[in-house]
Amino acid sequence: MTKRATIYEVATLAGVSHQTVSRYLRHNGGLKATTAARVEAAITQLHYRPNLIARSMRTRRTGRIALLLPPARVTTSLPVRLVSEAVDVAHAAGYTLDLIGREDEGEGTDRIQDLADSGEFEGILALGAGPRNPTTSSTTAVVIVSNYDDEMRGLGALADGAACGEIVRTLAALGHEHFLHVSGPLEYASARNRKQAFLDATSELGVSATVVDGDWRGESGQNAVMALPRDTPVTAVVAANDFSAMGAIRAATERGWKVPRDLSVFGWDDNALGRFCTPSLSTVEIDIERQGREAVERLIALIRAEEPPAPDPRSLHTVLPRESIGRVPLRRKPLR
Repeated sequence: MTKRATIYEVATLAGVSHQTVSRYLRHNGGLKATTAARVEAAITQLHYRPNLIARSMRTRRTGRIALLLPPARVTTSLPVRLVSEAVDVAHAAGYTLDLIGREDEGEGTDRIQDLADSGEFEGILALGAGPRNPTTSSTTAVVIVSNYDDEMRGLGALADGAACGEIVRTLAALGHEHFLHVSGPLEYASARNRKQAFLDATSELGVSATVVDGDWRGESGQNAVMALPRDTPVTAVVAANDFSAMGAIRAATERGWKVPRDLSVFGWDDNALGRFCTPSLSTVEIDIERQGREAVERLIALIRAEEPPAPDPRSLHTVLPRESIGRVPLRRKPLR
């Protein structure tokens, strides 16, 4: 097994004292940029990792962050991209991140208190675990990712539906005047917000709007399009997610329409499969990674008693028009 590099070897390679390396690792500041760069290069070259056990005994720092997860029954809905980004950012800053589950909804705040008082963690990052800023009797830093509830349903900025209005305006600019919206299940704030933004935009533009409430599945979009009358004037489908959008495309094909020649279809979520469909699916990208990155950066700033970085004011949502939309057809073959 390869011998683990020591702080003294890092110091020798960087041409500095071991105290300078230690100060760099503690993020104490005051180092010249050139000195910090040499230390960083030496750490990278030697694959140096601090001895966290020894360090915690000396400084009462553990180098560990707890990521408190929702109850086990909803872990299938975990925002994996957020968690992955959080792990990467924590590791890059020199922290390990421990995933810790909760048994039920009611123990969120109590679990945070227990973890904070244990002395094992310098910080706690919690998903859907109670109040935004819980108070604990310990000095352990705590950040709540408040864009999720205990069912891992999106809230706040994550559930913003404004992009649905942008989709309607994009399609209206292509000449569409008759729209169908296939919503998600309305117990989700994101589904409600997208539906409302759709209705607001179509009302503002004075175009026709029909809504069918769905459930995120492809069958929702498929059934909604299959149920359209033969002489329907609908030329654009705005689906609440990519699965129902793909279902709508399937139904249009079954009924003899080409997409986008006869029917334009827009989804939401930027599912990877949508990029490889024929035609490629127009959709909305959600920057879930940014949530994880900003949450960990804020937590690390609290741990180090530093000024937290300013949050990015831009929307998490980006509209991505692709091949599944086009200008309104001048003539259209009747639906079968």
